[in-house]
Amino acid sequence: MPTPERIAKVKQVLNRRQPDLRVVLDHVLIAHNASAVLRTCDAAGILYVDLISPNPEAIQFNRAISTRADKWLEISIHKNPADCLKPLKEKGFQIIATHLGPDSLCFRDVDYTLPTVLLFGSEAEGVTPEAIIWADKKIKIPMVGMVQSLNLSVSVGIILYEALRQREALGYFQQRRLSDQEYERLLKKWLRIDEWGGK
Repeated sequence: MPTPERIAKVKQVLNRRQPDLRVVLDHVLIAHNASAVLRTCDAAGILYVDLISPNPEAIQFNRAISTRADKWLEISIHKNPADCLKPLKEKGFQIIATHLGPDSLCFRDVDYTLPTVLLFGSEAEGVTPEAIIWADKKIKIPMVGMVQSLNLSVSVGIILYEALRQREALGYFQQRRLSDQEYERLLKKWLRIDEWGGK
């Protein structure tokens, strides 16, 4: 049985999860990168992560890198961008895609306090054309070096912590944002995971 201290920790983390700030990884198949992103998402208060992959069976997380952060995330896998992004857009999420293009905004110039999907592509190809068409805005991280590229998990961390900063300023982490039903479901699930040490 989880200790009272552990139960309190689980509740504290759940109370700070941001259900309307989601991360979508588009065709990111390198296990090291995907695993590092999961670890960053957990640290930044993300609850829902979506993976777009035509071959979902090929996705294998590296638990040594993720530190089993996947246990504390709700992960969904979709075979194509439309299956993932269309329902989210219909629910009122703005879709913000990372993209190194001339029409991209600085990542700081976006309001992340709105219901937001952050869309990231692979380091080699970026967000696919099939996914970028769903984007309401495109953003980039300013870089001043010779190499105009950042590791995927670094990019995710930089942008998520800007979102976290904006949301903290408005008190989003001071009150529970999950519905009662979702909170109770996840509380039971997390305590069961904690008790048995896995899914």
